[in-house]
Amino acid sequence: MEGNTRQQKALTNGPAAAAILASGVGSLALGLFTCLTQALASLNDALSFYSPAGSLSGETTLAVVAWLAAWAILHRMWTRQQVDFGKVFVATLILIALGLLGTFPPFFQLFGG
Repeated sequence: MEGNTRQQKALTNGPAAAAILASGVGSLALGLFTCLTQALASLNDALSFYSPAGSLSGETTLAVVAWLAAWAILHRMWTRQQVDFGKVFVATLILIALGLLGTFPPFFQLFGG
């Protein structure tokens, strides 16, 4: 039978892990850009892509670019690999927590503004 002679393709978790870790990178980037725009007035002005939204428009745009870049790079690196998903998950949670901290007003206001 034809079905018995075909080799089954080995499943890998690398692409899924890449997507998950990239979400943490994007979250961290948003927190970092939020803190930096508070600390640097010139960056705050430069990231005001849409004036009614202020620097938030640039912060979110750059965070999405960071997320997509991280996803593309990690996916390319891990496309055929089996990675330690537990470590990726923990790293993602840490990055998301740091990103949330960076967008928490009492924290980012410490940098100015």
